[in-house]
Amino acid sequence: MSTSAVSGSNEAGTPLVPGTGRLRILQVSGSAAGGVRAHLADCARILASDGHDVIVEAPASVLDGLDVAPARAEPLEIGPRPSLGDTLAVARLRRLGRRAHAVHAHGLRAGALAALALGRRRRGRTRLVVTLHNLTVGGRLTTLVGERLERLIASRADLVLAVSPDLAERARDLSAPRVELAVIPAAAQQSRSEPASPAPAALEDVWPQDSARVLTVARLAPQKGLPLLLDAAAILARDVEAGHLPAFTWAVAGDGPGKAEAAERIAAERLPVSLLGRRTDATGLMEDADVVVQTSLWEGQPLTIQEALRSGTAIVATDVGGTAVTARGGAVLVAPQAQAIAEALGTLLSDPEARSRAAERAHEAVGRLPGLEDLAVQLRQAALAQD
Repeated sequence: MSTSAVSGSNEAGTPLVPGTGRLRILQVSGSAAGGVRAHLADCARILASDGHDVIVEAPASVLDGLDVAPARAEPLEIGPRPSLGDTLAVARLRRLGRRAHAVHAHGLRAGALAALALGRRRRGRTRLVVTLHNLTVGGRLTTLVGERLERLIASRADLVLAVSPDLAERARDLSAPRVELAVIPAAAQQSRSEPASPAPAALEDVWPQDSARVLTVARLAPQKGLPLLLDAAAILARDVEAGHLPAFTWAVAGDGPGKAEAAERIAAERLPVSLLGRRTDATGLMEDADVVVQTSLWEGQPLTIQEALRSGTAIVATDVGGTAVTARGGAVLVAPQAQAIAEALGTLLSDPEARSRAAERAHEAVGRLPGLEDLAVQLRQAALAQD
């Protein structure tokens, strides 16, 4: 899709699409999946539906199958790590940025490249908005690189939107001129009647009939705290053996690099944990579970928690990142420690009344979840501002 059209501007210098009066806005992203990818599409669709000329610049793998209409989409390769292609990406963003009213970048890598492309904040420069979706985790070198990118973004962005309070605080500490908590709307609720492919297993194939039903839906990656989950399961298994807790099966729906190691430990310790692999019926599983558990070490505003709230099932979640913002009082929040997770989950499994109260709080919290209109309000203020 061509980007060669030349923009005009109004008297104040705001770039316009020739002959239309519409503002041109770029939505830029690097590698993205899950909630970040969905948020990118939401942002593009909302502003394009307002009548603006919105162009989504993201890797082809991100754009594949992504519905951004009525916005346009053009592939721009921004990988998860620095590469020789970054020079080309900066040049392209610089060229497109000159013809845009605003650039809205998602994530550290896209945000940093957009900051390099647009240069320092100055009067008349294209507006730069950056949404920070993730905390940099890893070794010392990875952390140092992440900090450098955060510093660059804070020094050049007009507005930083952060998906969690800790990310917002980091941006403020780096003297970003304006920081807000990002609005992440709840995804459209999936109907259980929608066919799943491949066909989901029968309920009894997920949880035995004589056991309580515990569920975690997560990618099996370090951030999701799978070792914590297994540690908590081991603690609770000992309580079951001692007769202090009813039998349970902890089903884990998701795939990822931690699956093989987890399977080995589950087999070696005979833990009551079942790895289901990637599922297309997560909504139905949540509704059938007795308790949904999140054991993450960090989260932005997890869509899984939003989905769990809608299921009306009791929730236990680690109080990390933006989880509390997302849960809105509808989850039992605990420290990211195996004993704390085990105690909270054990209470809900052994006490039906406590579990019922927790489920009711989850149901009540659904009405407090943000929607697309809330995101639209923030986007219009963020991307269309003239300051």
